[in-house]
Amino acid sequence: MAKKTVVLGASQNPSRYSFLAVQRLKAHQHPIVAIGKKEGMVGDQAIIKDHPVIDDVDTITLYLNPQNQKPYYDYILSLHPKRIIFNPGTENDELAAIATKNGIQPLEACTLVMLSTGQY
Repeated sequence: MAKKTVVLGASQNPSRYSFLAVQRLKAHQHPIVAIGKKEGMVGDQAIIKDHPVIDDVDTITLYLNPQNQKPYYDYILSLHPKRIIFNPGTENDELAAIATKNGIQPLEACTLVMLSTGQY
């Protein structure tokens, strides 16, 4: 089942895990919106800097350290995702608590591992 996913912290640098996540999510047929600090491309997927209104978001997968997540708190909540994946290095107890309080499931996991094991 396709899960609309926002990749927050997307990068066009091929050595970054967020780059691989964009590629693998697309390969698994998940519709994605890639949001990063800089505009760019991952293959044919645009990385945008804006905070667009997005309907029916299933998952937000984070590739920002906790300090860089703070400016996005309100935006993340406005998307009403079902879950937030805190990839390694992005763990944030404050945002996880806010998510839980707002009916959003926080997961400390790795998007790439979840995709490769069929747990996404």
